[in-house]
Amino acid sequence: MIRGLHHVAVATRDLDRLLPFYRDLLHWEVVTDWGWPAGTTAADRVTALPDSAARSVMLRKGNAYLELFQYTAPEPGPGDPNRRVCDPGITHLCLDVTEVDAEYDRLLAAGMVFHCPPQDVAPGVRTTYGRDPDGNVVELQQVAVGERIALPDFVAGSSGEH
Repeated sequence: MIRGLHHVAVATRDLDRLLPFYRDLLHWEVVTDWGWPAGTTAADRVTALPDSAARSVMLRKGNAYLELFQYTAPEPGPGDPNRRVCDPGITHLCLDVTEVDAEYDRLLAAGMVFHCPPQDVAPGVRTTYGRDPDGNVVELQQVAVGERIALPDFVAGSSGEH
């Protein structure tokens, strides 16, 4: 039986560059920092990567976990820091915030790049998209207390509430 979502994992070519963004700037707590050397049979089977080697850092914020991976073997391919959110794959991480405008200002001042300032997208919902150092999209979303998330009016066929 599936109980729920445990974590999301993000691969990076430079864990020492990406980790401070999540740990220090977004204030995620490091739960584990571990890795495996090449030739670890179980890891090779699970990842379907022969002779894999990697470092993994598991982070926690509230009830959510985020795992950051840096593979040293095999050599990772290039990433696309400008990957469009409409392209296949995980499009973004959404962070629940209480003061989206203040958080936007803080992160913008720290150098985070955003697509736009926070926008009202539905009754009681204010949001914006920004990018981590690898170009992964990180959404900041504020939902008013007691509000249900409603689909924006521009969503075709939307009855508004979900």
